[in-house]
Amino acid sequence: MTATMDRPDAMASGSGFPTVASRVRDWADKLPDQVAMREKDYGVWQEYTWSRLWDLVVDAAHGLLALGVDEGDVVSIHSEDRPEWIILDLATVAIRGITTGLYPTNPMAEVIYLVNDSGAKLHLAEDQEQVDKVLDAGADAFPTVTRILYVEPRGVRSYDDERLMYWNDFMEVGRQHRAAHPGEIDRRMAEATPEDVITLVYTSGTTGPPKGAMLTNSNSAFAIDNIVMNGERIRGGAPGPHDLILTYLPLCHVAERIFSTWHMAGAGTVLNFAESIETVQVNLREIQPTLFFAVPRIWEKIHATALIKLQDATPIKRVFGRIGMWLANTVGKERIANGGNHSTKSRIAYAIGNPLFFRPLKERIGLRRCRWAGTGAAAIAPEVLEFFMGLGVPVYELYGMTENSAVATINFDGRVKLGTVGEPYPGIGFRIDEETGEIQTKHPGVFAGYWNKPDKTAETFTPDGWLMTGDVGEWVDGTHVKIVDRIKHIIITSGGKNISPSEIENSLKASPYVKEAMVIGDGRKFITALIGIELDTVGNWALRNKIPYTTYRDLSEKPEVIELIQKVVNETNEKFARVEQIKKFRMIPKELDHEDGELTATQKLKRSAMKDMFEELVEGMY
Repeated sequence: MTATMDRPDAMASGSGFPTVASRVRDWADKLPDQVAMREKDYGVWQEYTWSRLWDLVVDAAHGLLALGVDEGDVVSIHSEDRPEWIILDLATVAIRGITTGLYPTNPMAEVIYLVNDSGAKLHLAEDQEQVDKVLDAGADAFPTVTRILYVEPRGVRSYDDERLMYWNDFMEVGRQHRAAHPGEIDRRMAEATPEDVITLVYTSGTTGPPKGAMLTNSNSAFAIDNIVMNGERIRGGAPGPHDLILTYLPLCHVAERIFSTWHMAGAGTVLNFAESIETVQVNLREIQPTLFFAVPRIWEKIHATALIKLQDATPIKRVFGRIGMWLANTVGKERIANGGNHSTKSRIAYAIGNPLFFRPLKERIGLRRCRWAGTGAAAIAPEVLEFFMGLGVPVYELYGMTENSAVATINFDGRVKLGTVGEPYPGIGFRIDEETGEIQTKHPGVFAGYWNKPDKTAETFTPDGWLMTGDVGEWVDGTHVKIVDRIKHIIITSGGKNISPSEIENSLKASPYVKEAMVIGDGRKFITALIGIELDTVGNWALRNKIPYTTYRDLSEKPEVIELIQKVVNETNEKFARVEQIKKFRMIPKELDHEDGELTATQKLKRSAMKDMFEELVEGMY
């Protein structure tokens, strides 16, 4: 596949290599009065046109220059998703700087590590909570940071620290600098090169300190060409200004950056910012996006909520619900069997079920207009995908990672194989090592390396220059790829049997009653599991069965709940060979939390930390 930098139209965005910033400028020239972004403020959706957005980006870019941020300097952003995140990100790219994002849940120790490892010169801390994580660390904790911007002034205005600056004041400084230096941003953008690093995306840090993956202009251009503008993946063609996206996952994660910022820059899609992660379902119903991306945890939550709502309905509605679910199951199985396409049988079932059941349910969950939905960043249970496919929500599993700009595999429209992450993108370098089974990629989207860690970068590549993903895969029918597991997660029992824990865990989490599952058995005689309940759904089940409870722990220890989860385990065991079956399990006595060290910022289990924290539970099963 030819890289963007080699195309004859590579300079289509004016002089200089096309960047996410210059693409936004182009949309402002082409569609100045069309809506680019929306955010909800005091209950009302406020709109940003393309011309207004670009004007704000230029002001912010001048603000950075006025504060001494220059080419190659790092700007760190610690905030929920909001317009200021996008504006500062694009402004930094426009002056040829580098952005790095922090998760809103990052505790102080991680903030100190990430900001200092990146060497950030300017740091945006959204509100008092995030500002406190910087100031409470002490005056000398961040030696490279010269300015701390904040967006929400409540509680911060009274602070006495010369580094602090309110966002509105920052933008005013930018406007003044812009008046004094007209054309400076265009000049800098004209000097952009393919090799310019535009962002550091830090790894989750499940096995050690996070590493900053360097993504460049050419990486983003390659991802935009292959992921965003590849109309082959979406029924109805490539994304465009008519498409609506809900932005809610952390923008510091590569998946959300591509789906939100890079889709907007590349295709002109309209970004709608969710008020918070807690209001996603409400905002989904309000926006009814045409394109939607979610990690498996979100899909599992929507699936579980839908099932519980049906159980809580009136008797008549429950009857209709059972009929609707039967029709959805019929449609889902037929479409999956036909690569995502309808058969005659599924068309008839859908024609009956859509007006009576599917359309109202899709309206309620906020996906009535969705023409493409994706899931990635972790494995998902096939049953969940089949449920949504049956409703008429086309959810496609895909695979990629930060280090290859998420360009690896995707289930293309009409060629879906359930249980796989799809086919490699056409023309890219993609192989599965014959000895280890490791997936390896080689293309212009592969990152420039880890920030200030040349030794770690070298360890990530084969001698012939292929990126080693660390994921074990296998071919299905010679065309599609199935992810077996992370190499480091493969369990080898005392009998020498290799077992993939994620497949078993995903089967457990397909139940609306299970939120977390960790399979154990490395070097052991048999397989066991730690299981965490979904508080909302199990709590609802307990109330319907007149089982009183007080806390999460109290509920998880109820004999009736343990029996409920045992049924889930039994159903999962039926799907696997005897050696892969769970012989014993224990309930996790608390809700897992990032700040307590059990989860990464991306909500992945820290397996070693879990084994240490719940060692007594684990050893008690053996």
